[in-house]
Amino acid sequence: MPIDVAKALAAEPRSTEIVWDHKDIQLYHLGLGAGVPATDPDELRYTLESRLHVLPSFATVAGAGMGVVGGLSAPGIEIDLAAVLHGGQGIVLHRPIPVRGKALSTSKVAAVYDKGKAAVLVLRTEAADDEGPLWTSDAQIFVRGEGGFGGERGPSARTEQPDRAPDRTVERKVREEQALLYRLSGDWNPLHADPEFAALAGFDRPILHGLCTYGMTLKAVVDTLLGGEVARVRSYTTRFTGVVYPGETLRVRMWAAPGRVQVSVTAVERDDAPVLSDTLVEHA
Repeated sequence: MPIDVAKALAAEPRSTEIVWDHKDIQLYHLGLGAGVPATDPDELRYTLESRLHVLPSFATVAGAGMGVVGGLSAPGIEIDLAAVLHGGQGIVLHRPIPVRGKALSTSKVAAVYDKGKAAVLVLRTEAADDEGPLWTSDAQIFVRGEGGFGGERGPSARTEQPDRAPDRTVERKVREEQALLYRLSGDWNPLHADPEFAALAGFDRPILHGLCTYGMTLKAVVDTLLGGEVARVRSYTTRFTGVVYPGETLRVRMWAAPGRVQVSVTAVERDDAPVLSDTLVEHA
């Protein structure tokens, strides 16, 4: 069997030291579309080193970590990468991420669920520095064709959308070159840059990184409903339900409640095709 569940779960966590500074933060923010307008004081918090704060979704690109591809090379896992989909992502923030940092990143396969036609791997990464825990990040990876082994089905990620109009709706344009800039933060998958590779994967052109959409969405929520205060974010989860092409426009709908914001994201030019669903930002 390509996935040896017992072996994968029993494998020793892998640790590596990660470092970052203001240049990594600025590059990541620019890859999300920050800096428009360039002199806007609200945007300078993302782009100017003397005013910089760190969007919590930076945790998904900070340092090496195990990452999705690294996690799929863990003991007990031998699968075809063509059968893999990034199904969901979650981050829990233990405290604000510093602009300059060094941390120990520890990664493991935290769970393997049986969804019938697919298996779901939960790849967990925890980062801590000398002052204690910084963040916990969970990536949910769907592996098509590897279910049916009789394992636990796992929790449902579905969140009931409020039965009312959104409290706020904003649109965010994805620049034509945005995937090329975002990949400089560490995701070098040619699917996001090479038209020939994208065609082999079944797309008529390169697609935007799902984690870029993830970061753009959190920025929209922080800027719109949290007063631009990144330190208020406590956790952020989503389920990836569709692709985004560079040049398209994201429509971000938000429903506010005490301590939380529910979000849905769609692609405007494709009749509001779903992009992110079951999305929740919990905040102070």
